[in-house]
Amino acid sequence: MKEALRAGQKEKLSVLRGLKSDFKYKQIELGKPLTDADIIGVLTTNAKKRRESIEQFRAGGREELARKEELELQVISSYLPEQLTEERLRQIISETIAETGADSPQKMGLVMKALMPKIKGQADGKLVNRLVTEMLAK
Repeated sequence: MKEALRAGQKEKLSVLRGLKSDFKYKQIELGKPLTDADIIGVLTTNAKKRRESIEQFRAGGREELARKEELELQVISSYLPEQLTEERLRQIISETIAETGADSPQKMGLVMKALMPKIKGQADGKLVNRLVTEMLAK
């Protein structure tokens, strides 16, 4: 926050202040200091909100607001763990499908339950959902 303040990066500073507030609320909700997993969870939630807002603003023809949300998403993403490539994600999904023994789209919940802890914060949930559905349908 200090660096953003000194550099005059108002947008970044605003995002960081919002994140700090969200971290504080999460800490109060849990009643204990946050773990790395909790912090990643807060960051992931904020990133997801921004992605959804971008879609909504574009659908409504509000490109200037969508660009603002994209800038905020970039700031948040810089603090998230490196995102998995689609190829690596497919590999992890196929391993998980083999582990769980899932053989049909009806067992998607079983696969997702085993998969999500492995990739928490490293992949977008919609992409994971799409890939698991696609791979189970084969």
